[in-house]
Amino acid sequence: MQSCESSGDSADDPLSCGLWRRGQPRVVVIGAGLAGLAAAKALLEQGFTDVTVLEASSRIGGRVQSVKLGHATFELGATWIHGSHGNPVYHLAEANGLLEKTTDGERSVGRISLYSKNGVACYLTNHGRRIPKDVVEEFSDLYNEVYNLTQEFFRHDKPVNAESQNSVGVFTREEVRNRIRDDPDDPEATKRLKLAMIQQYLKVESCESSSHSIDEVSLSAFGEWTEIPGAHHVIPSGFMRVVELLAEGIPAHVIQLGKPVRCIHWDQASARPRGPEIEPRGVLKRQYTSFFRPGLPTEKVAAIHRLGIGTTDKIFLEFEEPFWGPECNSLQFVWEDEADSSTLTYPPELWYRKICGFDVLYPPERYGHVLSGWICGEEALVMERCDDEAVAEICTEMLRQFTGNPNIPKPRRILRSAWGSNPYFRGSYSYTQVGSSGADVEKLAKPLPCAESSKTAHGSSTKQQPGHLLSSMCPEQSLDSKRGSIKPMQVLFSGEATHRKYYSTTHGALLSGQREAARLIEMYRDLFQQGT
Repeated sequence: MQSCESSGDSADDPLSCGLWRRGQPRVVVIGAGLAGLAAAKALLEQGFTDVTVLEASSRIGGRVQSVKLGHATFELGATWIHGSHGNPVYHLAEANGLLEKTTDGERSVGRISLYSKNGVACYLTNHGRRIPKDVVEEFSDLYNEVYNLTQEFFRHDKPVNAESQNSVGVFTREEVRNRIRDDPDDPEATKRLKLAMIQQYLKVESCESSSHSIDEVSLSAFGEWTEIPGAHHVIPSGFMRVVELLAEGIPAHVIQLGKPVRCIHWDQASARPRGPEIEPRGVLKRQYTSFFRPGLPTEKVAAIHRLGIGTTDKIFLEFEEPFWGPECNSLQFVWEDEADSSTLTYPPELWYRKICGFDVLYPPERYGHVLSGWICGEEALVMERCDDEAVAEICTEMLRQFTGNPNIPKPRRILRSAWGSNPYFRGSYSYTQVGSSGADVEKLAKPLPCAESSKTAHGSSTKQQPGHLLSSMCPEQSLDSKRGSIKPMQVLFSGEATHRKYYSTTHGALLSGQREAARLIEMYRDLFQQGT
């Protein structure tokens, strides 16, 4: 931390002793996830000394949670560094040797990332049959063609027709179905298999988007999410190492654990303006009415309502010995009776139908013989309410049914996440819901108090261009030479849900924390210059 005494008198240092004469500004950062830690670290490095991080839970990391069992580390939350070129999380991990033991098989370039690119995905039906490889490849090519079409509505400003209901899921399901049905070469049995595979692929998409159903994801906004080029990387020692690296430069007394915030009082006159950082998440979506006094502006409330946040959970099953072949990197579940289904919602007693499949953790020398299952939405919440024994029993029965092997033993151990029922998270990450757009992300990111403005933190238009980090900036927050005064920001918002291009990612969270710290640094620089 750079103290006031050691920061010098340079005008480039916003908190130099020569400029700040009223004492240090007080900043409270709410949440010790990637966004909060990145914000606190940036502020401390710029000489802020009165910074406090309040974390409701008993640990840092937020939705990064690495659990060590034996010699292996399992990720209940964030798993992959998505992309490498220009990704600050990747560069932090690479610079500190966290990727030295990452195997080639743990560097996936596929759109749907597995734990390993080695081997092949085994698509199995509920009748215990494996779908032929050529059928899987044909369907995958068809599906990816349609997926690419979903990106064009935003990127090329294409109009969305009424039949699609502006839904990624509805559009994809109908487009793929029509192409399958119109194929003159496939026999009817093959067509039925491919039709059933649609639902399995859409369950994977739902898990990836952390929506209850991909049907709820906006088609017109879908293409705005931007993928950083380069491979997806697994960190063998655990993603928490990235969190620990961020926290290394933060003095222990700054981070206070077990400190849930009940209410934020803002919009009050103060000689020493405060600038809390808030990490938007499911808690904010559920509790914003009681969390802020006075209440949030109507524009921000509407954005919170329109944007989505859902639950994606993992189920790890550890076995004494593998019952899958060495060439198999995943077991994907295809229900043949869902060929004509148009919903991804199941009654509570059938929650297990939302499990899209199990990935094989690789290499076994590191993890043992472990499968990682995926489930999302309301069905994930039902799963969270079941005990470990019940979930292990149901998953074992599914594996027996889909593999056709009745002798598969129960796992020796089960580990699973519970992001939806955790009172400090209430979900996994955000998505653009039908009816929302990137403009809502910008509104969510606006500091308080704030008036309407199209100006961004970098002085460019509100529509983001690749490689730019943009957020709205209030005119009251910049120096008004005529009035000679600044209306200071009091509440700022960070977290993956506030990044227009990189929402749902760890790099989006980290960058958003740095963005809000930069806002405060710039504001206080202007304040100090005004006072000289």
